[in-house]
Amino acid sequence: MITVLAVVAGYAIWVYNRLVASRNQVAESWAGIDVQLQKRHELVPNLVATVKGYVDHESGALEKVTRLRSIAASDVSERAASESSLSRSIGRLFALAEAYPDLKASEGFQQLHESLVDIEDHLQYARRYYNGSVRDNNNLVESFPANLVAGVFGFHSRRFFEIELASQRELPDVAL
Repeated sequence: MITVLAVVAGYAIWVYNRLVASRNQVAESWAGIDVQLQKRHELVPNLVATVKGYVDHESGALEKVTRLRSIAASDVSERAASESSLSRSIGRLFALAEAYPDLKASEGFQQLHESLVDIEDHLQYARRYYNGSVRDNNNLVESFPANLVAGVFGFHSRRFFEIELASQRELPDVAL
């Protein structure tokens, strides 16, 4: 009887430690996404300022990009929705720039565009890592008998960081 209890307790401890490691990996991978999103948000004012110098009469598009940048979301789903909107607005901003050859030729605009492409690339990698960590966490939390230990200690499934539209999963096709 004592041997069985020792085995069950040992298993529970082992599962608990795996759950903690999984939760920490999800948190660490979310931090990677957050860093890339912060870089993107820091780039937006420079992008808006550069475009604004050329297209003052298009202030509605510029104000929307600036407003979307300031939205604070509390969970992964809300953050994904606000980032999708920001991505669409930035895409419209680049489409707007197509009508202004001087803007497209501007060295500052080109550097901002290259920086955005680089950030979006890193964001894609961070999103993959996060979603892989979430998948592993969810498999562990939802699998029997680990789900019994997870339930007792309050571990739960996490949400994937997904962008609403398939077209938003890749960089916008912007020809400069």
